[in-house]
Amino acid sequence: MTDLIQMTYRDALKEAMREALRRDETAVIMGEEVGVWGGTYAVTRGLYDEFGAHRVIDTPIAEMGIIGVATGAAMGGMKPIAEIMTINFALVAIDQIVNNTAKIHSMFGGTMRAPVVIRTTAGWGQLAATHSQSFEAWFAYVPGLIVVMPSTAYDAKGLLTTAMYSQNPVIFIEHTRLYGEKGELPKGEFRVPFGVADVKRQGKDLTIVTYSRMTHVALNAAKDLAQQGIEVEVVDVRSLRPLDWATIMNSVRKTHRALVLTEDWMTFGVSGEIAARIAHDAFDYLDAPVERMTQAEVPLPYAPNLEKMAFPDEAKVFAKIKEMLA
Repeated sequence: MTDLIQMTYRDALKEAMREALRRDETAVIMGEEVGVWGGTYAVTRGLYDEFGAHRVIDTPIAEMGIIGVATGAAMGGMKPIAEIMTINFALVAIDQIVNNTAKIHSMFGGTMRAPVVIRTTAGWGQLAATHSQSFEAWFAYVPGLIVVMPSTAYDAKGLLTTAMYSQNPVIFIEHTRLYGEKGELPKGEFRVPFGVADVKRQGKDLTIVTYSRMTHVALNAAKDLAQQGIEVEVVDVRSLRPLDWATIMNSVRKTHRALVLTEDWMTFGVSGEIAARIAHDAFDYLDAPVERMTQAEVPLPYAPNLEKMAFPDEAKVFAKIKEMLA
């Protein structure tokens, strides 16, 4: 049996990149402060010392340039990991991501690829309205992009390794509040496939469909509900494009109720797409309407008490599920 080791989400990501840099001489990391400083969230710390400035490249503060250079390098046969410090700054590069990186394979009739891995962070923690946004729905909306949001150290490493082997551009969104979370994973390289959800907890009374940090909120709420005899199934989709509809539908057909739990905004967000598909494809199995729980639709306040109020937490999920099963 494979030996398991304890590792933080942060270190799991670092190990995936270290293995890629060792394995593939065309792999490079580029971004703001990824080298000497080791990354704003310390994910690349130590890689500059190990691989040097030609493999771990500090760039100017120019997101459009970072993605443009990375895309061109990928078209030329390299395997760049481009770090955008937070997903908020991806807005500066959105033209490159949406109109170039995502479209090259199609517009060149399949003869050209741009297999860039764009690592970025979402999440919050007293960073205020312009630095605490969740834009995964923007990128999941775009054909040509793979969008990934892991919730555990195991998934973080396995999905990032898969991204490094992918011949398609990947938007790899990490959560700032998960970097210190520990989990078990095998030693050495392994892959987690895109488009395969993970049932993190089995249940029979209701399905929570979620991803990223909300997976942990769902699991904690499910644990509390179990003490009252309510068994909640938690489906972590892991990747938003492609999305594993089969696992979601199989769970809902078993439990007959669904709550879609996300950290983005409700209107036009990820939860709307998932809820609509469940309502259509599993209509005959539903005993109640599909419900959604998301971030409050406001620019996020800086004050910590107001910030906390804007997001779903275990108590809110607990109360919502009790209401749905009443």
